[in-house]
Amino acid sequence: MLISMSLYLIPVAAYLLGSIPFGLISARLFGRTDVRKAGSGNIGATNVARVVGPLAGILTLALDIAKGAAAVFLAQRLSNDSANWMMIAALAALVGHCFPMWLKFKGGKGVATAAGVFLMLSPLACAMALILFALVVIFWRYVSLGSISAAAAMPLLMYFFWAPRYAPPLVITLGTLAAALLIIFQHRGNLQRLLAGTEPKFSFSRKRDAE
Repeated sequence: MLISMSLYLIPVAAYLLGSIPFGLISARLFGRTDVRKAGSGNIGATNVARVVGPLAGILTLALDIAKGAAAVFLAQRLSNDSANWMMIAALAALVGHCFPMWLKFKGGKGVATAAGVFLMLSPLACAMALILFALVVIFWRYVSLGSISAAAAMPLLMYFFWAPRYAPPLVITLGTLAAALLIIFQHRGNLQRLLAGTEPKFSFSRKRDAE
């Protein structure tokens, strides 16, 4: 009975984990800056790196990845490796990051947190998405384009790399698609700037606009 009740706490715990604004915390620790009022106003690692500095950006990236991974790991342990509960936790953590109640539901774009959850769900698919992200950023120098490309590819990557010769459960396929759509939706402003040719290219310089 207690185990059954604890399962229903998984999405709540995952949301709370995902909603921790590590970008805001890191920026204040390193530069006493509210990143919501600088650069793009985003609390993600890219904006933190540009506004505060690379070290703060790297710390934000690592912590955002870790909270996504922790949410899925918690679900894995409590549910005895249930793909359903792990996917629920993944989505809850992602929603928490994008819409944190502590920041009036105005959060980040979910890329690093998604990397954490998919690292737990399928390390190989996550690695392939990371390679795609890196290649896009190296060739075109748009972090947003790399993020959108990796998110768009993730449902297909999960399908092929979930397990050798086995397709993922339907909940994983649908959940991954939902996560991809949410990340792309959070990048809608970037998409508009990419189409208009006004999206800033990646740089660690603090003088340039952030993603």
